[in-house]
Order: sequence, then structure tokens, then C-alpha cells
Amino acid sequence: MKNPFYYHVHRIARHIVTFFFPIKVSGIENVPADRPVVFCANHTSGFDPVLICCAFKSDYPVRLMAKKQLFSIPGLSWLIRNMGAFPVDRGHSDISAVKHSIGALRDGFSLIIFPEGTRIRDGKRLEPKSGAAMIAIRSGVQMVPVYIKKAKGMFHKTPVVFGAPYDPVYTGRKGTAEEYQQNTDTVMDRAYAMGEQL
Repeated sequence: MKNPFYYHVHRIARHIVTFFFPIKVSGIENVPADRPVVFCANHTSGFDPVLICCAFKSDYPVRLMAKKQLFSIPGLSWLIRNMGAFPVDRGHSDISAVKHSIGALRDGFSLIIFPEGTRIRDGKRLEPKSGAAMIAIRSGVQMVPVYIKKAKGMFHKTPVVFGAPYDPVYTGRKGTAEEYQQNTDTVMDRAYAMGEQL
């Protein structure tokens, strides 16, 4: 158990959350149990991270990159930090967040990232940021596409779909900026393709 606080809160909160907002999880067998990965998900609601975490068992070691503004809210900041979230400045190249991400992966935590960088409510896609692949490549881990359906209603099941792990393709020891973008694009294409099959 890598984070006892997360484990105990998750055990309780998962039952409460999924009672009011049930989820239909598909592809959970694609989530490796023996190694960390970078989960790359689409993002349409501030509730997405909660529902994705609810798809995991309480003892699954996972951390979340979240926008820095959430960490200025009293109470919420304390909670999400203890749950394993850490801040990222979405408007800039946040080297601290990248180092934190790589450190978490090397410590055995999987990482949830929303590569498009913001919530998209109109159904359109944005070009994902290349940092997700850069973190995966520099950490030597696979990327897993995740699709969570936009429509979320109380007492209506929300599909959460995990795709097959993807091995980033790159040259050299660390890859190039173009390869980071290509790999992130590929994983997000796979995530949206899963959504089209729902």
C-alpha cells in the first residue's frame, strides 16, 4: 500500500460516488498490475478524475497531475495533495511537474494525465500536449488510452474505457519533440476511437 490515506478515502468514497454516479468499466484487463503506466484520457468534466479513480481498486497506486488553481482552494488543496495529486501550470512548460511525474512513475505509481490540457464541453477535440509522451518515454513506461463519456448523469452509468497499453515509438535515448507529439496524438486517437464504438 503506497498511500494509506488514498486507500482508506478511496474505499469509502468509491461506494458513495458510484452509487450516485455509477460507472460501466470496460477494458480494465488492459491495466497492468505489475508496472506503472501513463493513463491518457479525454476530458469533458471536472468529475472525470474521480470517476477514473473509481474504476481502480483502492490499493492501485496512482497519482494525478492537476491544474495548479485547485491547490489554492483551502480544504480541497489539503485533500487532493494527500490523495496524491500534484500541481501543473498548464500555461507554461512546467519542469517541476514533469520531474514530479517521472519521480512518481519511478516510485511505482501510475499517472493520470489529460493531454488536451483543459475540459472540452462541446465535443470538439484539441491538439494534445506532447508532455504525456515525453514523461512516458523518459520514464520507460507504456501509455494507456482512456475514454470517459461526456454525458454524466446521476444514477445513469457513465462508460469508462481502458485501451491496450501502447509502447511509445522514438529514436535515440530520449526521443525528439516531434516524436513526443506523434506518440501523444496516437494515444489520444486511440482513446477517441474507443469512444466512437460506444
